[in-house]
Amino acid sequence: MPSPADVLTRMLHAVDALDWATVRTCFADTVRTDYTELMGGDPEVIAADDLVARWQGVFPGFEATQHQTGPCVVTDDGWLETHVQAVHHLAGAEGGPVWRVYGHYVARIVDEQIVDFTLQLYYTDGNDSLVAQAAERATTSPRTPRVR
Repeated sequence: MPSPADVLTRMLHAVDALDWATVRTCFADTVRTDYTELMGGDPEVIAADDLVARWQGVFPGFEATQHQTGPCVVTDDGWLETHVQAVHHLAGAEGGPVWRVYGHYVARIVDEQIVDFTLQLYYTDGNDSLVAQAAERATTSPRTPRVR
């Protein structure tokens, strides 16, 4: 049986590889997400299929992404916390090729699936317009998935 840390790590590796089937298996059918400190808006409860579709509209537009987490602290009731550094790369992008996000993930994992996922933002550096450029590129010239 995979640990909560294994579930989170599998999901992040799958995002970086554009392995959407694996990403989907890491989430319960409905998940609470909170990226408000990074993207604004409000936390939301969203169907996992819709969350994956949203990510499919952006991540293939980057030439590469890499999510690195630190040691995970897991509580007896399935809450997990870990630091994260996420690097997003798009060569030739207007404003620079790299955007980095530094923060802390807090996730709840039940029955080997993520049911709650929050990013507590520490800071970003680099080109914060890269997400919009990647979303545009994802529709015209997406990168090829790295599925084993």
